[in-house]
Amino acid sequence: MSAAVRRASLLGPPAVLFALLTWQVMAHGPLLRLDSRLSRALVRPDRFSEILSDLGNIQIAVPVLVLVIGYVLWRGRAAGVPRWWLPPLAAAVLMALVPAIVVPLKDWTARPGTPVVPPAVGYFPSGHTATAAVAYGSATLLLLPWLRSTAARRSLVGGCAALVLGVSYGLVRHGYHWPSDVVASWCLCTVLLTTLSLVISRSTRRRSSGTPSSSSGPSSPTTSSDRAARARSHGWRTSRSSSSSSGSPGSW
Repeated sequence: MSAAVRRASLLGPPAVLFALLTWQVMAHGPLLRLDSRLSRALVRPDRFSEILSDLGNIQIAVPVLVLVIGYVLWRGRAAGVPRWWLPPLAAAVLMALVPAIVVPLKDWTARPGTPVVPPAVGYFPSGHTATAAVAYGSATLLLLPWLRSTAARRSLVGGCAALVLGVSYGLVRHGYHWPSDVVASWCLCTVLLTTLSLVISRSTRRRSSGTPSSSSGPSSPTTSSDRAARARSHGWRTSRSSSSSSGSPGSW
């Protein structure tokens, strides 16, 4: 089974869980009672949880993604990567889709907030969680192909997970959202980010197939001058061996 097929198979479970949570919210099902008990056990508003939840603000998360998009565009163009603009463009479109998806869902479900927040509706799914997951997750997916070491890639993925989990914890701990609001956003963003990863992996495969050496990597692409130098070197060695055997000087 190819990596793309494995990624595509990940779309099913989070989509089903998101549909289940949405149905429970709309039908005021028994899952909401568990949600309420869990929220009462976890809610302890403090300054730390507020700071964590603020990391999911559009004013913080989106500029991080914009900086990464600019960097990847610059690296891809400088390296002469085919369709270097496609992954950053896909990430930007995905980020723009977040409010286009989340806001109608909030209006449709009209879920009230926890007792900690002022009376209002429109808390399902969590917009801050979705913003953090897509912004930081997309930035991570864009940067991964440009990192050479396994340690760097693991550190980047770990940092992204810590950011998203920190935002999620802060939202629930401060009482800004029910736990199921956050879990629903995780499910939704898993589907969105898996789709983006498929676009990036396809672009990476094209780039790898267009280079003669797998060790060249995106940061040191093989150029025509390198190939010419190797050809001249090979021709020089061939001509030397010919002259030594025939007694006449060889030429390239």
